Amino acid sequence: MHKKGTCSNCKRENTWMKGKICVNCYKKYFWKRKSITCKRCMKLKPNHAQGLCAGCYHFVFSLERNKAHNIKKWYGLNLGVYKKITEKCVVCRFDKVVDLHHLDENHKNNDLKNLIGLCPNHHKMLHDFRYRKEIRSTLKEKGFSVPQDPRLDFVISQEELKKVKSPFEGL
Repeated sequence: MHKKGTCSNCKRENTWMKGKICVNCYKKYFWKRKSITCKRCMKLKPNHAQGLCAGCYHFVFSLERNKAHNIKKWYGLNLGVYKKITEKCVVCRFDKVVDLHHLDENHKNNDLKNLIGLCPNHHKMLHDFRYRKEIRSTLKEKGFSVPQDPRLDFVISQEELKKVKSPFEGL
């Protein structure tokens, strides 16, 4: 049976839970939540719900909401537009995992004409100097307006290469 009175701990007029301590102080200082081994992370933590700790619960059940929030924060896009852009890779039509790529490589330019979806392989190839020309030419063939890239026109002569000493010389 709960009584009304002044809590001996916080000195506020409240309902007593146990002895002369209010419900809020009891929950804050004395009540311990049941610890469980989380089904997802396998760590011993306080139970939140569904046999999961708080972090894993929010990861599993709030994933779509968190993804929508992050897409809005990073790209200024709503989730529907992001999903449409990253539906399929524009090069190979792969649809399982698709990254968002900025054609002009300016991450602040979130214009829809500047954003395309690429599978992880083609995205990595586009950022790799060895395959960059190949992927950029494929994108041009598919009708995307790919801006000029002065880094692609960089040429080093054989004489200049001979002047540079290898860090492994003399070992």
